[in-house]
Amino acid sequence: MPPGMGVRWTALVVSDATSSGDALIRELEDAGAKVLTARTASEGFGHLIDGPIDVAIVDLDVSAELAAESGLSVLHHFRSEGGQTPVLLVSNTDDPVVRASAFGQGCDDYFVKPVAAGEVAARALRRMEVHQALRAAQAESERLHELAVTDGLTQVANHRHFQDRLREEFRRAQRYDDPLALILVDLDHFKNVNDSFGHQVGDAVLFSVAACVKAAVRETDFVARYGGEEFAVLLPKTHLAGALTVAERITAEMLGIKAGPLGLKVTASFGISGFPGRSVNTSEQLVRTADEALYRAKREGRNKISLFQATAHASAS
Repeated sequence: MPPGMGVRWTALVVSDATSSGDALIRELEDAGAKVLTARTASEGFGHLIDGPIDVAIVDLDVSAELAAESGLSVLHHFRSEGGQTPVLLVSNTDDPVVRASAFGQGCDDYFVKPVAAGEVAARALRRMEVHQALRAAQAESERLHELAVTDGLTQVANHRHFQDRLREEFRRAQRYDDPLALILVDLDHFKNVNDSFGHQVGDAVLFSVAACVKAAVRETDFVARYGGEEFAVLLPKTHLAGALTVAERITAEMLGIKAGPLGLKVTASFGISGFPGRSVNTSEQLVRTADEALYRAKREGRNKISLFQATAHASAS
C-alpha cells in the first residue's frame, strides 16, 4: 500500500530488537498503520486492553519476559485478550512441530528469522484486510438476521421470531421446572383509529404501544408483535402474579398515548396465562389459554386484564 493512501489501521509490534523493529515500524507506517510498540508481552496486553488492535506482530525470542514463556503461551494470551485479532509470530525456531502447533492454536502467520520487514508488513496488511472483510460480512449477516426477526414498524420481534422463542422458553421452563407467563395485549377499537385518522396515525400508535410494552418489562423478557394490533410478552421465571404486575405497568405506560388530533385515549385488553397451570402442558396451550383470557377481557367490556387460572377472574385496568 503506497504511503498517503489514507488507510488507517492499528498494528501492535511486540519486540525489543531495535534495528529490525525500527525497520518493521517504518514499513507498517508506510502501509498506513498506526503502530503501537511494546518490549514485553505484558506491555502488549496493556495495549489490547486500551483499545482495539487490527494486527499483532510478536517477536518470540528477543524479550527476556517472552523467553520465559513459550511462543504458544504468548499466542494463547493474545487470543484470550484480543479475541480474533490476527497474530503474526516471528521466531528463530523453524521446528515444523512448533509451527504446526502454532497454526493449530490460532496463529495467522509465522516467520523464521531473518525476515524482510517489507514482507512482514505486507502480510500484516493483508491479514488486517481479510479480518476486516470477515467482520464486515459478519455484521451484515447479523443485520440481515435482525431484519428477518424484527417487525419493521414497531421494532419488536415479529410473529415468526415469537414462535421460535416461545418453544425455546417453554422447553427451558419444563426442563428446569421454572414458571413461564405469557401476556397477550390487544388494542381496543383500533380499527376506529385507522378509520378516523388514517393509517399513519394508526402506525404511530402501534409504535408507541410497542415502546410502552418494552419500557414495562425486564431485559430478560421478550416482546413481539403478534399480529395486527396485538402484542405478545413472554416472561421467563414469572408466575401469574408477576405477569399481572407487568400488565398493570403496561397499562400505566399507555396512559400517555393519545390518538389523532382529538387526543383520544388508547386502551388495551390483556389476556394472561402461565406454566405450570391448568390446561397448560404445551406451548400451544399456553397461547390458547392466554387467548381465551384475552377474549374474556374483550367480552367483559375491554380495557381489562384477564387471568386464565382455576379461579379465573378479571380485574379492571
